[in-house]
Amino acid sequence: MSAELEHVDESWSSALAIVAHPDDLEYGAAAAIARWSAQGKRIVYCLATSGEAGIDSLAPEECGPLREREQIASAAVVGVQQVEFLGYPDGVLEYGLALRRDVSRAVRRHRPDVVITGNFSERWGPGALNQADHIAVGRAVLDGVRDAGNRWVFRELLDEGLPPWSATRLLVAGSPLAAHGVDTTDYLQLGIASLQEHAAYLAGLGDHAMADPEEFLESIARETGGRLGTRFAVSFEVIDL
Repeated sequence: MSAELEHVDESWSSALAIVAHPDDLEYGAAAAIARWSAQGKRIVYCLATSGEAGIDSLAPEECGPLREREQIASAAVVGVQQVEFLGYPDGVLEYGLALRRDVSRAVRRHRPDVVITGNFSERWGPGALNQADHIAVGRAVLDGVRDAGNRWVFRELLDEGLPPWSATRLLVAGSPLAAHGVDTTDYLQLGIASLQEHAAYLAGLGDHAMADPEEFLESIARETGGRLGTRFAVSFEVIDL
């Protein structure tokens, strides 16, 4: 039986969510983001790619702008009005200094209390491999967030008028090392609606289990809620910085 979860500390007021693709936040974390938006917290999305390699039947040149539009509409459902795209190529992201610098730049510009990202472990769990872009971005987020607080790393950011900024913690959604959770009982339907805004992407999944937002998200939220002592929940690994 999975271990019980502790409630995530919600005594913060702003967050920057940095992930690889449109839809990454919607597969779980969006319901928690809806809760936090309702609490008056300011949340900004920053996506490394536009997800242009995510639909087999659409060429990247057509797919990228479509997925950006879907992501902006999806974010609005959960109260997020600001969505940024870094323009990295979908499917071939690499961990490196450029990505770390862009993460650091985003953190210094938005000055969040906490940073949200997705699972960057090699697996989701036993027998379930993670995707390369998720791993590269998550590891760059971990390092780039710390870089943002060090004035002597990426000194060119000082020339851009961006002084150091230290976020207090990193919240990793869907991590196999998660020991905390957020009660999303009152917000699961918003999370589902947020994922449903990715209509073209979901249609491209065909009969894959992940193509049914309601069934997929509800089953995971119910299991996680049982660990938190609530009806529905989203799990997070909390990394204090």
